[in-house]
Amino acid sequence: MTVTLRPTTSDDLMGVGALHQRSRVAAYSSFVPAEALADPTAEAMGAYWAERWRWERDTHRLTVAERAGALVGFSYLGPDDEDDPATGLLNAIHLDPAEQGRGTGRLLMVDALDAMRTLGWRRAALWVLRDNAHARAFYESGGWTPTGMQRDEFIGAAPTPQLRYTRLL
Repeated sequence: MTVTLRPTTSDDLMGVGALHQRSRVAAYSSFVPAEALADPTAEAMGAYWAERWRWERDTHRLTVAERAGALVGFSYLGPDDEDDPATGLLNAIHLDPAEQGRGTGRLLMVDALDAMRTLGWRRAALWVLRDNAHARAFYESGGWTPTGMQRDEFIGAAPTPQLRYTRLL
């Protein structure tokens, strides 16, 4: 079965939230405490995406990946949060845990980079959790390099250092 990519619709947002929650738990459970990953719930994550999409749909792109009609991944991109007009920000690529290793993440990344070029950005940036070795290896294999910038964000009450990566488009 092949994977298809398409722009999101408002009908997808609760499913995006549920997938995002499953993806976070699977990807981060080795370095983020379980109690920090338990909240927000899948329903709350869906509400988060509905609200975020309401405000950002004119400036951001949310793409969903489907396999056999089921949502299996998504990417989210928009302007760089460092206010660099030449740079687009890849905010997220998340996969259903069962989709790992099937090429869907790579397909979403290539699609996101193509979209950034089309939107006129010359460079792409992202933030990745420092302790997420799997994601860092994925991005590095896609031509991304760390910039040396770091920020600290929280998942629940757990501090999660993030590293900034960039690549030319």
